[in-house]
Amino acid sequence: MGRRGRGRAGRRGREGRARAGGRAGGVRRVSLLYAFYGDDFTGSTDVLEQLAEGGVPSVLFLRAPDAALRARFADVRAIGIAGDSRSRSPAWMDAHLPAAFGALGEAAIVHYKTCSTFDSSPDIGSIGRALDIGLRRFEARAAILVGAPHLRRYVAFGNLFAAAGEEVYRIDRHPTMSRHPVTPMHEPDLIRHLGAQTDARIALVSLEAIRAGRAGEAFDAAEADAVLFDGLSMDDLAATGGVLTGRGVRFAVGSSGVTRALVLAWRAAGRIAQAPAEARAAEADRLLVVSGSCSPVTARQIARAPASGFAAIAADVGALLEGSSAEVARLADAALAGLAHGRRAVIHSAEGPLDPAAPAAGEKLGEALGRIALDVVRRAGLKRLLFAGGDTSSHGVAQLGIDALTWAAAIERGAPLVRAHAEDPAIDGLELVLKGGQMGGEDFFEAVRQGRSAPLADAP
Repeated sequence: MGRRGRGRAGRRGREGRARAGGRAGGVRRVSLLYAFYGDDFTGSTDVLEQLAEGGVPSVLFLRAPDAALRARFADVRAIGIAGDSRSRSPAWMDAHLPAAFGALGEAAIVHYKTCSTFDSSPDIGSIGRALDIGLRRFEARAAILVGAPHLRRYVAFGNLFAAAGEEVYRIDRHPTMSRHPVTPMHEPDLIRHLGAQTDARIALVSLEAIRAGRAGEAFDAAEADAVLFDGLSMDDLAATGGVLTGRGVRFAVGSSGVTRALVLAWRAAGRIAQAPAEARAAEADRLLVVSGSCSPVTARQIARAPASGFAAIAADVGALLEGSSAEVARLADAALAGLAHGRRAVIHSAEGPLDPAAPAAGEKLGEALGRIALDVVRRAGLKRLLFAGGDTSSHGVAQLGIDALTWAAAIERGAPLVRAHAEDPAIDGLELVLKGGQMGGEDFFEAVRQGRSAPLADAP
């Protein structure tokens, strides 16, 4: 693609910005700084948190918005679509991602948001296939940024590192991600990792170039379809964000580090002036937790839950996958009893990566857990709900009939409290936390119930 691709990026970026102030259903919309497609729901709410920290009004849609839905949020500067491509095949991506990217194309830059652990494979959740689709759609060089220091995810000389507890591991030695039940990470070199998923040429802008102030020059000089940026610190992200905005990059792939980098660049350029969003969550009288996570982090949270008053209810995964109505009824009734007695309940399907109940059919399990959650919310009149696990959140939340989510308050980094917007009065206004498997301390469930909000750290 080379220099010719960069020229197209500049033209298309200017055209996109000129089109962005259109009307929807007679309502004038402000221009969009940014749009994203999240490959799962948990990561999508992480982006909402980053935008809130930057003072950027935003909304996350659970489907491609039509004109009427878009008009309900006409004053936002950023929009997203929460997807589930992380658990989908390349054929599914070919069928669905072009339309999703098209629905977001009015924004100055479109971001395919991945998990910060970048776990994917040629057959499931292929980030390489998403990159290919974006390259065709936007006809310009893409940027790749995976490092997310705010989540303790780091990229150095193209290699990914991630924290687990107090330690930081190369991703192929990470105690959880190296043994992920669906997409284990065995290759830390991200260019090599993507090379198994795409034929696109990928170059690296290294820490040396970034810290020498040559990131833009290195991006310009790269003979590649996409350019991966290292990132260890917020200063690294700020420099990368300056390249993305300064070069008019139209398409980016990566973690919420992309969002953070852009927020820092917009602020430096004076394009956003709002103060960071500030809100504290109130304590909820009751909380239901629904977990399909196989992470040892979530396993420790489940083990801790009874000491905090939670009724811990183990699901019979086999029965759920077989469509057992008796198991669905048992779980719902047990959750209702736990909520009535101790005001807290957790339904869980696995207790770590080696649990024999670890599901092979995440979509079907997530849908079943979502239907149970919907039943309990309606019957109990719940106002707060926590989903644990990326696939569980994506497939489970889809059962609730939610149109959109907006940021409500900070709880813990990467897992904020969000508010549902829906036609169903039992769901409209429902507060949710969508927690990735690796997120949160051992008492996270009770922290969510109490509304123990972490302060927003807006400074780089």
